[in-house]
Amino acid sequence: MNEPGPLVGGTLVFLGSGVGGLLRHAIGSAIQHAWGPRFPLGTLVVNVSGCLVMGLCIGTWIGATPMREEFRLAILIGVLGGYTTFSSFGRDFFLLASEGAWGRAASYALLNVVLSLLAVWVGAAIAHRVFGQSVT
Repeated sequence: MNEPGPLVGGTLVFLGSGVGGLLRHAIGSAIQHAWGPRFPLGTLVVNVSGCLVMGLCIGTWIGATPMREEFRLAILIGVLGGYTTFSSFGRDFFLLASEGAWGRAASYALLNVVLSLLAVWVGAAIAHRVFGQSVT
């Protein structure tokens, strides 16, 4: 597959990032509003769901079902890069810790890392089961 030029690739990433950022804001805000301010659940759900989608895409777009590089750039780098929020994760951790809520801060950090990594694996495993392709 041919790689898109830097202008096309950059434009796709830029546009995808905007879409991802809007999704992150809408989904994260809705969850946080429903949950309340004591724990940053909106950011956690966005990170884990973004990693799940990343795993599904990785597991789906290899082998017999390759994806055009333009779509890869727009979705994996653009949309999912704009959607997942590890910078917001750092901010949320800092705020919890600066309030002295070390237990909540530590559980939040652990849940973000473990569940997000697990979600990538689960997404890839689902894609493997559906499409019969190995991710290794």
